[in-house]
Amino acid sequence: MSRVSEATVGDALPNHNHSCDEIQLFFYNAALWNAHRIHYDLPYATEAEGYPGLVVAGPLLGDWISQVVDEWIDGTEAELLRFEYSNRQAAYVGDELVAGGTVTGVDEDTVTVELFVKNADGEVITPGAATISRL
Repeated sequence: MSRVSEATVGDALPNHNHSCDEIQLFFYNAALWNAHRIHYDLPYATEAEGYPGLVVAGPLLGDWISQVVDEWIDGTEAELLRFEYSNRQAAYVGDELVAGGTVTGVDEDTVTVELFVKNADGEVITPGAATISRL
């Protein structure tokens, strides 16, 4: 694994495996003051909304991919300049997910990375991107 100063196109950022449980989901949504019942009320989520289980909060998926970048640049002469993500598919309590990324561009001043959260089938459910300065 290279650091920002040594990054080349195609380098993989470290992957992180995640599986949200009911307690993590409850506390995360409580901290956000998000009271949408699809995140804590299983009968409501499955019967009223038609989901197969409790829905993992979209911002949590975004936090997981931002952590990939934060940990990659930690202790280096770099700064996160831009970060974006988009939730494209739902994740549910108990799903096995992986967050990671790949370096897609390098120039004298910046490194760009493509980020993702993938489900167990390898589908990207949350794509993202970041631009990092080389200080």
